[in-house]
Amino acid sequence: MIAIDIAGVAAACAGTLVDCPDPSVPVTGATADSRRVQPGDLYVAIVGERADGHGFAAAAHGAGAVVTIGSRPTGQPTIVVDDPVAALGRLATHTLHALPGARVVALTGSSGKTTTKDLIAGLLEDLGPTVAPAGSFNTEVGLPLTILRATEATRFLVLEMGARGVGHIATLCGIARPDVSVVLNVGSAHLGEFGSRAAIAAAKGEIVEALGEGGAAVLNADDPLVAAMAARTSARVVRFGASPIADVRMDHLELDPLARPAFTLHAGGASAPVQLQMVGEHMAANACAAAAVALELGMPLARVAELLGAATPRSQWRMEVATTPGGVTVVNDAYNANPESMRAALRALAAMRQPGGRTIAVLGEMKELGADSIAEHDAIGRLAVRLDVWRTIAVGQGARPLFLGAAQEGSWDGEAQWVPDAEAAVAMLRGLLRAGDVVLVKASRSVGLEQVARALLEEAG
Repeated sequence: MIAIDIAGVAAACAGTLVDCPDPSVPVTGATADSRRVQPGDLYVAIVGERADGHGFAAAAHGAGAVVTIGSRPTGQPTIVVDDPVAALGRLATHTLHALPGARVVALTGSSGKTTTKDLIAGLLEDLGPTVAPAGSFNTEVGLPLTILRATEATRFLVLEMGARGVGHIATLCGIARPDVSVVLNVGSAHLGEFGSRAAIAAAKGEIVEALGEGGAAVLNADDPLVAAMAARTSARVVRFGASPIADVRMDHLELDPLARPAFTLHAGGASAPVQLQMVGEHMAANACAAAAVALELGMPLARVAELLGAATPRSQWRMEVATTPGGVTVVNDAYNANPESMRAALRALAAMRQPGGRTIAVLGEMKELGADSIAEHDAIGRLAVRLDVWRTIAVGQGARPLFLGAAQEGSWDGEAQWVPDAEAAVAMLRGLLRAGDVVLVKASRSVGLEQVARALLEEAG
């Protein structure tokens, strides 16, 4: 965090400081989670659906927080504002203004955001000090907290931007105006909230509208809704993908026996081979997007290819691959799920099938699909059968349409099964698995299927 004291925070937030005997105390960090307070932190008290953060202010200060931002006094040193979240955003913008040399890379998309963010950060770290969110801190709270981790040495700030409605990304760009904006894809995630892909595209495109003329829009040439966003900005447009019109293009894509993509990367008249360590054909598109950003910011193509080849997953539960002592491979992709990422994960599972081994898909509900939910789950169940997945285990009531789709597509009993919860899935797997099997675990985050992968690995250990 840049050097700032309590009085400086209050001024940046346009708040009123109360119950603070010494406004000159330095602030060295920030959090909105009282359980994660470190000495010197600013604590942001947010009123949520389930809890009021003001009630945890005393605990936060007991753990070392030096000041709270809240909408009312807390009995602790507090900066009182009308809206703590908006005030946090103002403080983040103040931080960026104090770092005129830092370049802001912002990215969005229906799927692949966090993995691509991690790849971009890994590349840019080779060019200079880089700050990026841990996991998926992509909201009006997570994004400013990421910015506040920047210091005077920070050269690149990589920000993931999520949206659940039109105007959300514009708000985030108002906090941190991007120098480079990346749009990965327009898919079905949050379709129930937006209503249509066109509405999703309208919201995602706000990230390129925020660019100045000196900025760069990095757009997926293989997604027509994303490619069309070029008309929404006066900034330089850099296209990536497999399309012949892509400025940063990949071809000759192949998967090795562990479903890790290899391809040739082309840019600026030069080419370089890339062999990823990450699992799934879809990782190639993520890597291509990351390459486009790094090339735009001055990294040579050969170095981009070298670093991509060494990259490993940074954020948990995203195509994490581990093998038990008994020879069962577990693919934990349980952080989130939508139809596009579910299809990609199933294809990766099919590609990972070992000679004599079997593939098992443990799948839970994909949330926020609205009226398309039943049809999308049905289609995923049918795809599992078409990919010759040996056993599909649907978990939870929301996944029943997935089970029914697989059962109706299959031609014999037992190919698809339904269980009520993760505990039942683990119990079923105990009686099924043998050496050489590959198990995929995937669902929307709130389903909590990561506990299935954890149980398989812990029991085996």
